[in-house]
Amino acid sequence: MLAGRGPGVKIRISSIGDVETDLRSEFTAQGINQTLHRVYLQVKCNVNILTPFDNISRDITNQVLLIENVIVGNIPNTYYNLEGMNCNDALEVIE
Repeated sequence: MLAGRGPGVKIRISSIGDVETDLRSEFTAQGINQTLHRVYLQVKCNVNILTPFDNISRDITNQVLLIENVIVGNIPNTYYNLEGMNCNDALEVIE
């Protein structure tokens, strides 16, 4: 109810801290002979907030997607899903 009321307070900001960056790469399967390749930039900041009463230090980490690409390979003429079959059943299907 009293938000925005009262006298103005001047704040002075000084930038103190450091930034670390790292490139990350990720490959995931996207179907038969297709692979999704993503490249991320990981940014880690150490931020210090100075106030008249306290010094607050925080680590902030964020990840930004830079590139996303689908790598397409040759599609085979036949595809067998042999999940859940034993060796004898798999040979019967192939023959």
